Amino acid sequence: MKIKSFALIAAVTAAGFLSAQSANAADEWGIEYEEKARVEAKVVDLLCEVTGDCVEQCGAGTRQLGLLLDDGTLVPAVKNFDPFAGTTDDLIQFCGKRIVADGLMIKDPLMPMFVVQFRRLAPDGEWGRANNFTKNWAKSNPDKPANQWFRHDAEVLRLVETQGVYGIPGLKAEE
Repeated sequence: MKIKSFALIAAVTAAGFLSAQSANAADEWGIEYEEKARVEAKVVDLLCEVTGDCVEQCGAGTRQLGLLLDDGTLVPAVKNFDPFAGTTDDLIQFCGKRIVADGLMIKDPLMPMFVVQFRRLAPDGEWGRANNFTKNWAKSNPDKPANQWFRHDAEVLRLVETQGVYGIPGLKAEE
């Protein structure tokens, strides 16, 4: 009887530990106002929601995307795993659909946003890591290192050349 009780307690403890681990998969960054969060929301074209300038399929990858929460709050979606990349590659397939997003809610009173780390189609789609941008960039640029894509991207290099570092004309990267 003791062995069965011990096995039952161990199984319940392990199940509790595993469910606690999967409750929020998000990694904290230590950003002011951040909270680990899992939200269910509709993926929307931010420009459409704010100005009424709407195009089909959220601009087919040419527009910034956001999350429209059930209470009517519109939250810009930003990236986590891919530095300086947007969320379009990870969210465009969900345009106009409800998803469950796991990540960090940044409740900054000046600019709230949601850092998408994982996403799935609501209510019970398969979880996917929000890292499609780098994968897609690497496919389009197989001869360049994807881990620092922003240092090798033709469009980024053109913008730095014409507009300067940080958009300051004349400022060189080494400065």
